[in-house]
Amino acid sequence: MPKPHTDILSGDWIDRFLPVRFRPFARLMRLDRPIGSWLLLLPCWWSLALASEEGISLWFMFLFVVGAVVMRGAGCAINDMWDRELDKTVERTKTRPIASGALALQSALIFTAFLLLIGFIILLQFNTLTIWLGVSSLILVVLYPLAKRVTWFPQFVLGLAFNWGALLGWAAVRGELALPAFLLYVAGIFWTLAYDTIYAHQDTSGDRLFGVKSLALRLGDKSQLWIAGFFDLCFLSLILAGWFAGLHVGFYVGLCVAFLHALWQLLSWHQKEPSSSLEKFRSNRDFGLIILAAILMGKIF
Repeated sequence: MPKPHTDILSGDWIDRFLPVRFRPFARLMRLDRPIGSWLLLLPCWWSLALASEEGISLWFMFLFVVGAVVMRGAGCAINDMWDRELDKTVERTKTRPIASGALALQSALIFTAFLLLIGFIILLQFNTLTIWLGVSSLILVVLYPLAKRVTWFPQFVLGLAFNWGALLGWAAVRGELALPAFLLYVAGIFWTLAYDTIYAHQDTSGDRLFGVKSLALRLGDKSQLWIAGFFDLCFLSLILAGWFAGLHVGFYVGLCVAFLHALWQLLSWHQKEPSSSLEKFRSNRDFGLIILAAILMGKIF
């Protein structure tokens, strides 16, 4: 009998090194699965690199790392509180701390407030515009779990939330917003539509059973074609962002490498195999790092 598909592992570093009482909180934050933090962080770093004229501030990079981890953790906690009854019925998610009963709902609420407080303290290290932009992103964080109950496009809402850093990074450096930042934001949204539609194919059977909506269900067998289109629009937006930001030829060379990575994702993805969807989803950390390298190269040559 095949092993049930899950991305939640036991016996990892959390079980080996953390005291028992801390483990549910670490798993609530998905500290054992950092890909979400990477996907939240990378648009911030893209924007920092694009906006910076004399090298990226390492302090800003560090602040965004901490911010991405705690805000991703808060977002996961909010999502799990919304989905606690649904998660109990899905093989991949039934061992999540709230669904399994390892963490009480009240404890999760208090911990989420604590994470949001840390996020706010980090925001206070930036200028006024960045602070207000950061606070406004909470609306999207709260709305995402609701979106998959009322629309076929929750990946779009996730894209709006996860790529907010493309605006934050530019605002942190320049103290204002400009066209390249908005184009970078649009590129990130299309990127999220691509990778999260791939991710959502892990759960299509359960989602269909419980009435949860997603682009994976809406697009069905046409998903691969649509994902290719999402990647194309992502690249178009990136090209325009680089053009208006005055990047040099190195940026476009880097984008060619990123294009090959996206092509590999599409051609090697087996839509009906959950493990393949998870693998390709996780590979988008590398895609995002390639884009970051491309922006940095575009600043040099």
